Amino acid sequence: MINARKAAVVGCGFVGSSIAFSLMQRGIFSELVLIDVNHAKAEGEAMDLSHGLPYVASMDIYAGDYKDVADCAMVIITAGANQKQGETRLDLIEKNVSILRAIIPQINATGFEGILMMVANPVDVLTYAAQRISGYPVERVFGSGTVLDTARLKYMLGQHLDVDSRSVHAVIIGEHGDSELPVWSAANISGIELNHFCEIRGHFNHDASTEQLYEDVRDSAYEIIARKGATYYGIAMAVARIADSVVKDEHAVLPVSVELQGEYGLSGLALSIPSVVGKCGIEKVLEIPLNGKEMTALQSSAEQLKKVIATLHL
Repeated sequence: MINARKAAVVGCGFVGSSIAFSLMQRGIFSELVLIDVNHAKAEGEAMDLSHGLPYVASMDIYAGDYKDVADCAMVIITAGANQKQGETRLDLIEKNVSILRAIIPQINATGFEGILMMVANPVDVLTYAAQRISGYPVERVFGSGTVLDTARLKYMLGQHLDVDSRSVHAVIIGEHGDSELPVWSAANISGIELNHFCEIRGHFNHDASTEQLYEDVRDSAYEIIARKGATYYGIAMAVARIADSVVKDEHAVLPVSVELQGEYGLSGLALSIPSVVGKCGIEKVLEIPLNGKEMTALQSSAEQLKKVIATLHL
């Protein structure tokens, strides 16, 4: 039987431990298992986190192994090689698929019936690989996708327009990586069309501004890695937001990485597309309206990922 308030994080590096910290602060789980090939590292993280429990919601955090995931509602996989400076997310593919081939059979062996969320990069390719390796229904296997990229876009638009980023409604879709694309045609500020709101704020050079914002979002991870060596806080908060929607059955619309089954005429890959997320995973992948330029960019993003997937023999 699934314990709806139990989750596991596989991989206790910067990303995994930051996700555990973010989940602990939100208090959405009552039991959190940390798993790492270096068990002592998982133990240390569990001890460190547990010492803060008197100041947050009551929960049990401990280092475990794969037998502990059997009744988890969610398993979050962050284990994988880190993205180094000058390295793209796609450069990580061979290393991280090999790691998945080692991890997922151990999860399968427990009879796990919950949701498998991929966070390791390149997340879209690894989401597709995880579904193929696990054999789980596609609605139960998804990735963190462009939830973080979308937050970056909202933040940067908010900074550009001097408005609360929570009032910005915009989304990044496609690959969580260099071929991602913003859906400018649907962007608005609390219902006010983006270009009109820009003009209200005294900005009129729309094409140049949106191109610069897109590049800043796309290159954010590289800029952060160049300065501090890794990114982990932003993705930790993004993953916690997704977990919230699952545990609370919110039916939130989030641009997670999902296997496409004909949406936008695409199949045979996973891409980050706005989807309704609830307690059973992906309820519906949404085909949001795209203009011609955006559709072309999405198709191009898909083609790049399909070429990578074709090399993996999944």
